[in-house]
Amino acid sequence: MEKIAASIMCGNQLALGQELLDLQVAGIDWLHCDVMDGVYVNNLAMAPYVLEPIIQIKKFTTDIHLACVDPEKYIEMFAPVQPDYLTFHIETTEEPEALLKKIHGKGIKAGIAINPVTPIEKIFPYLDSLELILVMTVNPGFAGQRFQWPVLEKLERLNSQLDGKKVRPLIEVDGNINAETTASISKIGANLYVVGTSALFNDQAGTYKEKVSQLKQHFVTR
Repeated sequence: MEKIAASIMCGNQLALGQELLDLQVAGIDWLHCDVMDGVYVNNLAMAPYVLEPIIQIKKFTTDIHLACVDPEKYIEMFAPVQPDYLTFHIETTEEPEALLKKIHGKGIKAGIAINPVTPIEKIFPYLDSLELILVMTVNPGFAGQRFQWPVLEKLERLNSQLDGKKVRPLIEVDGNINAETTASISKIGANLYVVGTSALFNDQAGTYKEKVSQLKQHFVTR
């Protein structure tokens, strides 16, 4: 399964209702929802009251990505809006297993995000305890950064580690995902491609449906 997930933070915040309708028409059924605290990353986004109505329409599978220090605090804050997935950064905690259990205790699927410079092996002890792995291909915080190509080697090691598992967590990639990077990632293996300003929410000609179709042409058939 390979799907496009729209980074709703990058959409037109003055017309989110229309954006959601246009994304549905484009065939997108996953939303990536960035939450930033201004501490772990030098940016702010998105509050529970913003995400709650988006989640409540139940038209999308939603993943809330907590780019925050003190992830336990934010798990408690965002669990009531009941996203499908809550994802925290491995770099922000010394007790990943406890956070995974806390998320599962809220009736939500759990994910771990990992930054480009962090060795992928750091999450290997938790592969049987989570449902999603978010591999950042840029440093979290801002859209439009340069894709970090060495991350592809991490994806190869991750897929090798997952080979043979009866139940595999989803692999999500986020950061300057466009036609070129999608093609390279798909050859290695991923499930979810987070797209934002690089390939979807931009001023380039074409509808969302056309842009999504162009990206999907670069998926490798398995």
